[in-house]
Amino acid sequence: MKKIIAVVCVLFLMLSCGTTKKSTYLPKKDILVFTKTNGYRHASIETGVTALKEIASENHWAVKHSEDSLIFNSVNLKKYDLIVFLNTTGDILGDEEQVAFQNYMETGGKFFGIHAASDTEYDWPWYGEFIGGYFVSHPKTQKARINKIDDHKTVKAFPKSFERIDEWYNFKNLNPNVHVTLTLDESSYEGGKNGVYHPHAWFHKVGDGEMYYTGGGHTDESYTEPQFRQHLEDVMKWLISYSNR
Repeated sequence: MKKIIAVVCVLFLMLSCGTTKKSTYLPKKDILVFTKTNGYRHASIETGVTALKEIASENHWAVKHSEDSLIFNSVNLKKYDLIVFLNTTGDILGDEEQVAFQNYMETGGKFFGIHAASDTEYDWPWYGEFIGGYFVSHPKTQKARINKIDDHKTVKAFPKSFERIDEWYNFKNLNPNVHVTLTLDESSYEGGKNGVYHPHAWFHKVGDGEMYYTGGGHTDESYTEPQFRQHLEDVMKWLISYSNR
């Protein structure tokens, strides 16, 4: 009888452990980091890819890094919980690939554009509205003041007003419907062209999907700055968990 009770106790403990493991299991999240360039190529791309892979590893996400635009088809894109354009430039997607990407976004996809993602696809009107503003020019790399105008969780790493060194984009065709989180103070540096209200980071809904753009990320040093790196992670976390909010 004692042996039977002991066996039952062991089985109960095994089942309990199995239930605990199952309840704490986190579903895999897959991220596509796309860095194709058909124009200027940022020297910081490789550093940025490494940083994003490290962030992903810390959060138990899987990263696929690619510069092959053929990956943009309806079958492949379904695999990804988030697509990141890291310093892409120029015309990077063909007509069919554009259709696949637009459909991905409008049916619930998540997108994160970093720095030169706004220097991309100038001849695609949908992308222009989607990205929120096209790059038009930039002054020399220098220190500038950034203001946080929203306490959104994607910018929680930053104080209300702060300074950092980067390449500061001027934009054209700014989408008035985006939700801006950071702005540049043009009085703090030379070469700003957008005036008193100079958006620097923003997000908005795209059909059933959600996108986020941040203007930082030109320099290698950006990707080792604790606050900027935390900003990247917070944006990725927010987008990946969007469907659960």
